[in-house]
Amino acid sequence: MKMKYIALTVTMAALLMVSLIGYTQQETTLAIAGHNGQQSLLHLNGRWYVDIDSLAHLMHGTLLFKGNRFILTLHSSPEETSVVEPPARQGFSREFLQSEIKELSAIREWRITIISAVQNNSPLAEEWLFAQRRLANKNLAYVSASLTTDDDRSGFALLATEFSNMQKLSDRYLAMRKQVAFISPDSLDSDSLNQQILNCAHGLAAMAANHSFQDDPACH
Repeated sequence: MKMKYIALTVTMAALLMVSLIGYTQQETTLAIAGHNGQQSLLHLNGRWYVDIDSLAHLMHGTLLFKGNRFILTLHSSPEETSVVEPPARQGFSREFLQSEIKELSAIREWRITIISAVQNNSPLAEEWLFAQRRLANKNLAYVSASLTTDDDRSGFALLATEFSNMQKLSDRYLAMRKQVAFISPDSLDSDSLNQQILNCAHGLAAMAANHSFQDDPACH
């Protein structure tokens, strides 16, 4: 009877050892999103623990002991440092095209007002010219706010030059009208600045039709 008890005790002990060995082989690990690797966890009294040195290594950080406390400094993970910025979109954006067309229309009306007054030997209404300039300037600000692509920014530079040249032409003929009573109706036909404005407008309109930028010497 005693021998059977000893044998039973040994058998139970062996089974317990096998159970414990099987439990220790079921290792629980910690992984952190965005960081490679994993670290073992220790389960004690219903809580999970991880070695602080291992945690610092897992999170690509540095661990310092200062006074009576540990200081953990975190750094970027390899995934975070390898992010590639998407290339800038090419071509004109829809917002740019819409605002550019409004600006070109405002400049065209501004120019037609001057041409009509000169050809008909009519007074140039200063307030009317200033109102058209304010509208064109306002539209140009809207164009500036719509820039999202490289082509948008390149196109805006030419459009801004077109506005500046139109301002010069308007100021020139307004000053001429104040000085003399008559301006030759065909004076605008031989005005190089007027021709440059017209050619640039044609170039910008062609770019808008193609939805992409193409440099035009007339807009410089």
